[in-house]
Amino acid sequence: MRAIRAWLLIFVVGLVLSGVTAFPLVTEVRMLADVLHAVPAPDALTAWIDRVHEGLRVTGDQYPFIAYGTDWLAFAHIVIAAAFWGPWRNPVRNIWVIEWGMVCCVAIIPLALVAGPIRELPFWWTLIDISFGVFGIVPLIIVRQKIKKLEIKNPEVPDLTNVEGYRVT
Repeated sequence: MRAIRAWLLIFVVGLVLSGVTAFPLVTEVRMLADVLHAVPAPDALTAWIDRVHEGLRVTGDQYPFIAYGTDWLAFAHIVIAAAFWGPWRNPVRNIWVIEWGMVCCVAIIPLALVAGPIRELPFWWTLIDISFGVFGIVPLIIVRQKIKKLEIKNPEVPDLTNVEGYRVT
């Protein structure tokens, strides 16, 4: 259980951090641009971050309500992270949450590959977005494997995948 919870904690903290960083987006991108101008950095990266900062700044100045979308993005990350409370409490019974999270991590790949070019993102940025799914799935795979081992060690936990004849009270 300790290892399952440790890996879940890593995953949940990552989700929450990636979510809450959507709130101060203009400030974060400005700070990143400042850093890139102060240190040796690839010109393409610096130019892209400058463009992103300008787009966020202008949009925020003229249409501040657009940022409400990133507020909802942040909220969604936090709510998704909260869903992992079930596996934290009872991993065997709630393994479906882990498997759902794995499906979501895989789904990032086609979304990024389709939406990235439509939104005119550089391909390397699309790869960064894809990395969230690739790195996110790793702790979930480990957790799933550990839950399966836990399930074998504790067969008294009812298998709810076949509920025929099982009475829920």
